[in-house]
Amino acid sequence: MSEVRLATPLTELTGVRHPLVQTGMGWVAGPRLVSATANAGALGVLASATMSVDQLRAAVREVKERTDAPFGVNLRADASDADERVRIIVDEGVAVASFALAPSRELIARLKDAGVVVIPSIGARRHAEKVAAWGADAVVVQGSEGGGHTGHVATTVLLPQVVDAVDIPVVAAGGFHDGRGLVAALAQGAAGVAMGTRFLLTSDSTVPEAVKERYLAATVRDVTVTTRVDGLPHRMLRTPLVEELERSGRTTELLRAVRHAAAFRRESGMSWPQLVRDGLAMRRGRGLSWSQVLLAANTPMLLRASMVEGCTDLGVMASGQVAGVIEDLPSCAELVERIMVQARTTLRELPVAR
Repeated sequence: MSEVRLATPLTELTGVRHPLVQTGMGWVAGPRLVSATANAGALGVLASATMSVDQLRAAVREVKERTDAPFGVNLRADASDADERVRIIVDEGVAVASFALAPSRELIARLKDAGVVVIPSIGARRHAEKVAAWGADAVVVQGSEGGGHTGHVATTVLLPQVVDAVDIPVVAAGGFHDGRGLVAALAQGAAGVAMGTRFLLTSDSTVPEAVKERYLAATVRDVTVTTRVDGLPHRMLRTPLVEELERSGRTTELLRAVRHAAAFRRESGMSWPQLVRDGLAMRRGRGLSWSQVLLAANTPMLLRASMVEGCTDLGVMASGQVAGVIEDLPSCAELVERIMVQARTTLRELPVAR
């Protein structure tokens, strides 16, 4: 069978063959998954927030050894070492820089001057308008169905708002896992779709098999949103640990965060002053309280417990609502081909206006 392709502004902008993006999931989107995604013709994105600067450079080089296809790196724009990470992206010739929070006008300009495509992720129309005015090349729009930190507006409502508001390519995220969803997003004006949970649940993902089985066993009712991990709305699988977190008192919550902050400092190689500077930047950039800044240390370590160590009883599992409808673990190549074939079939079967 010849490869099915759909040319969109996203494929033209990034040079990938298919309008599909694998999101930068912490502890999950490493060199193996990213290179497998890139070789399949989609845009793989490395998650750098859980890597030290040296680990990021090594990961970028490993991806380049595994594939000649374009790929991206996801960055925290408010990280104290953001300049070093940007330098790696530029020096190593990475095609795309993505951001979970809006980067500054100056940071966007610096990347674009170096020929890097800049694609921030946003959760509101006003944020899309801001980064578009600052020169972003495209935006990823995540609705409330998406995994991890999420907002309150569904993708089907948020996506057309943003498409109407900006004149750059818009990539839809939150609730996508197949070719029908891709076609639906394209019909609403998107240039492609971004998926996290669907790529996490592939044979190329390094997430432990026991954790993948927990995802596959989940129903749509087993995916919940809680603020008790780090003080912000966070979509994940409902587990006994999540229920315990929701019952825990404030003192227990803060003590756990202090332990996790110390553990993350050791894991990331950051100094205490650097960790404090990052906390201050998060407080300013996200409008967080001091308790929310402290609680933010919970997220990387609780995710690591599951996604790296396979301890589903000690960690949390970020998840989009689509986890409840995913039933298998294809390779990235099989997944991308399946999505594109189904998209073509869906397009052919649409009724024609007369």
